[in-house]
Amino acid sequence: MASSFRSVLVSLTLAGVVAGGLVACGTTANSGGEAGASATVEDIGETLATVNGVKVGSKEFLTAAERKSPASGDALSPEEKKEVLDGLVEEKLLYAEALKEGLDKDPKVQKVMVNTLLREQVYSTVKNSDFTDEVLQKYYDDHKSEFIVPEKVQIRRILIKVTDARPDADAKAEAEKLRKEVSGKPDTFKDVAAKFSEDMYKRRGGDVGFVSKEGKPGLDQAIVEKAFALETGAISEVFKTGDGYNVIQVATRREQVERTFQQMKGSVLRKVKNDKMKELYDAYITKIKAGAEVKVEETKLAAIEVKATHRGGAMPGMPMLGGAGEEGEEGEGEAAPSGAPEGAEGAAPAGASAPPTMAPPAVGAPGAVAPGGLKKGG
Repeated sequence: MASSFRSVLVSLTLAGVVAGGLVACGTTANSGGEAGASATVEDIGETLATVNGVKVGSKEFLTAAERKSPASGDALSPEEKKEVLDGLVEEKLLYAEALKEGLDKDPKVQKVMVNTLLREQVYSTVKNSDFTDEVLQKYYDDHKSEFIVPEKVQIRRILIKVTDARPDADAKAEAEKLRKEVSGKPDTFKDVAAKFSEDMYKRRGGDVGFVSKEGKPGLDQAIVEKAFALETGAISEVFKTGDGYNVIQVATRREQVERTFQQMKGSVLRKVKNDKMKELYDAYITKIKAGAEVKVEETKLAAIEVKATHRGGAMPGMPMLGGAGEEGEEGEGEAAPSGAPEGAEGAAPAGASAPPTMAPPAVGAPGAVAPGGLKKGG
């Protein structure tokens, strides 16, 4: 029961933060988890209700009410308006309870708060209209190599691992047997890989996907080099990598493509905006770091082992977006997540952490799901 209640409160707190709840409620939690005074929004409109000193304004009410469809006619009835207001009152009560529970200290809530802060205080100043065609053209001319789609080959792979139960010689013999089987019938490579291969691509018939000469995370570079040396449809000799013995086939090949400025104008704009956002982010962080006291436990940090996952992401508060390459292939062309603010697109700097998913609608808002699974607001 306690776990379920905490989950509900986390959702409420996330929703409150996304909706500006920390400011709109006029409360925040101090280090002891108790509610204390904070700044209120500049203009909440007419005060429609007060909940333990926290005001519910007409602007917040209209935002919620406009999402509710009238049961009849083209305007909400007095009963329907009261239902929306009651929902907002409940939200304030539950949100205050979440603060008392200290849920503003929850890492998920803090991430949403950080992202909201950056979008409102930093990234909101960057607009498409800030960048003229001349600026975009110059960026394209200076970074042409970034907008070239490199030559790629589609690799299929059969891997036979060396294990305690299967020594090196036996693994090699098995790989040689499978190569002989597919060499006479190259069209069967996919079926044989699906049956006998021992890597993560087995379920896809050994299909590693399209790979450029730069390689792919988790794929031995020797496999890439062998693939680019093969003709389309050809099957390699058996060769060994750190994973075991390999047989590969080049299914198809894509030639290098250099795209024009007009073709890549959207990608250029995203890259230029991303550079500007990163510049603003760095300046903002430098400013707030100047008055902060940060102590790092170096010994404890060094004792933690973290294995690479080869995953990139966006800076906090920025949606992830694909680069200038082809879309539609595995691992390429990431789209901005739902709920991202308009005008905040940007190519993701490698290695940054991805933003959290956005919170559910606030309880009390039409269409929101209340605790217990009952839908509020019709």
